[in-house]
Amino acid sequence: MNRRSFLASAPALAGAWKAGAAAQRPNLLLCIADDWAWPHASVYGDPVVRTPTFDRVARQGVLFTNAFCAAPSCTPSRAAILTGQAPHRLAEGANLWGFLPARFPVYTDLLEEAGYVVGFTRKGWGPGDFKAGGRRRNPAGDPYKSFEEFLRVVPPDRPLCFWFGSQDPHRPYEPDSGVKAGMRSEDARVPPCWPDAPEVRRDILDYYFEVQRFDREVGEILAMLEKAGRLENTLVAITSDNGWPFPRAKANLYDGGAHIPLAICWPGRIPSGRTLEDFVNLADLAPTFLEAAGMKALPEMTGRSLMGLLTGRQKPGTRTEVFLERERHANVRRGDLSYPVRAIRTRDYLYIRNFRPDRWPAGDPELYHSVGPFGDCDDSPTKRYILERRSDPKFARYFELCFAKRPAEELYDLRKDPHQIVNLAGRPEYAEIQRKLRARLERWMKETADPRATADDDRWDRYPYFGPPAKKG
Repeated sequence: MNRRSFLASAPALAGAWKAGAAAQRPNLLLCIADDWAWPHASVYGDPVVRTPTFDRVARQGVLFTNAFCAAPSCTPSRAAILTGQAPHRLAEGANLWGFLPARFPVYTDLLEEAGYVVGFTRKGWGPGDFKAGGRRRNPAGDPYKSFEEFLRVVPPDRPLCFWFGSQDPHRPYEPDSGVKAGMRSEDARVPPCWPDAPEVRRDILDYYFEVQRFDREVGEILAMLEKAGRLENTLVAITSDNGWPFPRAKANLYDGGAHIPLAICWPGRIPSGRTLEDFVNLADLAPTFLEAAGMKALPEMTGRSLMGLLTGRQKPGTRTEVFLERERHANVRRGDLSYPVRAIRTRDYLYIRNFRPDRWPAGDPELYHSVGPFGDCDDSPTKRYILERRSDPKFARYFELCFAKRPAEELYDLRKDPHQIVNLAGRPEYAEIQRKLRARLERWMKETADPRATADDDRWDRYPYFGPPAKKG
């Protein structure tokens, strides 16, 4: 069913709700954190952070261990979730602080046209200017001050579709909030791409503090649904838009930037207590929500519904790869240039293609317009610790990993190097693996009509950027 035929049938579908169809179709609740990375949940085995709500949803449904965002940047990741399409298909929608053109349908509008009551609170699609894309409202739906306010306007015979967009654990953090909450810095796990220093450990704990606050607020929403008698027929998905806001993480296609938590439950419809290792992309959520509501995905959606996996109709282990990408994050390179990258991630390998290796991956070393030096990496104690010691031979490797220019191709053997530190691209013993992964990535780019598959195309450099300039002084 395409967009036009769907709209033609929308009045009939909406009328069905008056006949009590709300009792058969589920409520849909998406709870999305802002910059939360895998595996920072207690159910994944993190020794410090405590996430009882996420753990509960995982136990009552399905826990995914290989879920990835479509792009490790807020705006394009959220655009992919809403449209079910790879970001490179969304024109201006692939950039941070851009807009999502109205010609790209979003699942929230489709569900509303079919009778759902749709809303969101806090951070929906964005950041960006939705009006510049020709939309009358944020693509996530109508805004509400809280879920409680939204719930009051939903008629008892209508299903709801709600987007809870927390700002946690996005920076800035309250210094030492993690320590004050009782966390111990010696328990934090420091990835090998950062120096193991007290400042870094405390920074990690402050991030954990906000992860726990997100989890607590999701628990409050579930309690309201339960009190309203709606929880039993609600499909709940809890995830994040991209990885954690640290060097070599957010805005990068390494696991720290793209590998995210995901748990989904629907009591009575999704068997409980399962963990799946299939590779899924957050662009899969839109077709999943539509199928759960008894509707078909639009033909242009590149995401694939997860309902088969969730219900057990599809055999686990059939999704063995995921594709990642990024274009322009912040306006941090002279000329407002992007840093275009595509990648393929499998169980054993991560292959990355950097299309502009002459550019700085984290932004220019000096402030250009937004954020600050190396502005694609959020300001933080960890970032400052590395940059302040970049000339010290003991710390030079951390600067190289996090901020230095990168080669055109990168290849990591995840069996030996799970943190993706040692680039194996160009080594003879990995030549065949590199060739196969490069070919598979190029095939996916062509199949999904990526402009970079057929031309040396930098169109994303020319799209408008609506983000604020950095504060000076």
